[in-house]
Amino acid sequence: MSENISLDYLNGLIRTAEKKDKKIDKILLGYKAYYFFMSDSEFHKEVTSSALSPSKRKYKDHKIKVTQDDYQVELKLHEKWSG
Repeated sequence: MSENISLDYLNGLIRTAEKKDKKIDKILLGYKAYYFFMSDSEFHKEVTSSALSPSKRKYKDHKIKVTQDDYQVELKLHEKWSG
């Protein structure tokens, strides 16, 4: 299993992106990473209460995309437009 599979790591990625004024488009999670995170009560509660449909679920107000990569944990970012 990858060393990046922890809720602290995911939360750190989100905090870092927000500090750098980046807009998070999606959280990309491999299907095994998603399964691992769903065993965490904090993550599970927030994600399952965000939407009934698994394809529309969010974590910390960011869409989750489950990918075919086993343990992928990364953010798809967009630069914030100034103006």
